[in-house]
Amino acid sequence: MAESSPTNQIPVFFEDTSVAFASKSDAKLRKTYWLFSLMNQARVVNLGTFFIKLALKLNLPIKNLIRVTIFEQFCGGETISECNQTIAELGNSRIGTILDYSVEGEDDESSFDATAAEILKTIEKAAGSKTIPFSVFKVTGIASADLLEKIQRKDPLTDQEEAAYVKVQQRLQNLCSRAHEMNVRIFVDAEESWIQGIIDDLTYQMMQKFNREKAIVYNTYQLYRHETLEALKSAYLTARQKGYLLGGKLVRGAYMEKERLRARENEYFNPIHASKQATDEDYNLAIDFCLEHIEYIAICLGTHNEYSSQYCAAKMKKLGIEKNDNRIWFAQLLGMSDNISFNLSKAGYNVAKYVPYGPIDAVLPYLIRRAEENTSIAGQSSREYLLVKSELKRRGIGSL
Repeated sequence: MAESSPTNQIPVFFEDTSVAFASKSDAKLRKTYWLFSLMNQARVVNLGTFFIKLALKLNLPIKNLIRVTIFEQFCGGETISECNQTIAELGNSRIGTILDYSVEGEDDESSFDATAAEILKTIEKAAGSKTIPFSVFKVTGIASADLLEKIQRKDPLTDQEEAAYVKVQQRLQNLCSRAHEMNVRIFVDAEESWIQGIIDDLTYQMMQKFNREKAIVYNTYQLYRHETLEALKSAYLTARQKGYLLGGKLVRGAYMEKERLRARENEYFNPIHASKQATDEDYNLAIDFCLEHIEYIAICLGTHNEYSSQYCAAKMKKLGIEKNDNRIWFAQLLGMSDNISFNLSKAGYNVAKYVPYGPIDAVLPYLIRRAEENTSIAGQSSREYLLVKSELKRRGIGSL
């Protein structure tokens, strides 16, 4: 069991909405209030996503409506250059930007090449900026999920599939090599369990090549899975044996329903913890392990969980680790959990926001997930809504 953090030892609190929303004008705060009030209603979200999909399919002119509502809340722009204002605004609050090219659903060699080229641009952008500490990508953005699954199952590949896999490895090598050359840390995002094994293998190969002097390549550890905590510890031991540094992004996980459904349909043991408490315990134990071995591990806590953020801050204080130690970062999604991001930053910790970008119709799956996530996660939209409502009250202004 991870040790608790007594209240009197917590170095940072997240209730100060004046800090959380300092960068928002009254008008923008009201707009955020109404957006989260709508997302607080599951029926509205379900109807809204249905009609948005239908309207786009029928080529109805609704992109501008999407742009000035949910897209504006959760995305930085359609291009890297359109993200510049968001990058600057976050930077003014000592919060970094992680440019996340969030185009989904493409699945052919030309789109994989195009995505790899775009990720290279984010690496180059980060190299030229003091406020972009990381780049990030999903392996399924540069590789076929079906191919990855087949490799993980150890099924024989056709000649065409062998050639495609060589290209996958080349794209991955190019991205990590460029990141290393430009001294830009890069996250390899986690995905579904049926392809995560091969993603892990590929990522550790890149770590062995490029993490000799500092952690450049980071794997992502989904602590809602039973075996992840032990996998993290095993990865650390392997890194020590082979002489490289481990980079780890700690998350809870994003594919719970898909994982449970597939486990049930295919009659295998569900890899997801049976309770949120078990996930939370493993997450905090992972924080303990990484901080206790910080000489050889660099981490980023990708979390919207207030307790885990406070827990890490308290653990850092207990171990005598400086708040701004560059091996330890916190990260949240743009448009969410500003109370965590901005209060941590004001307290002196390293904080970054994931800033998704891409053409509106191409990032729509991401936006729909954000809306559904805010509705389905217990209390998520209510929390965001109540925080904004509290700040409106503090400013003495109404929601209209």
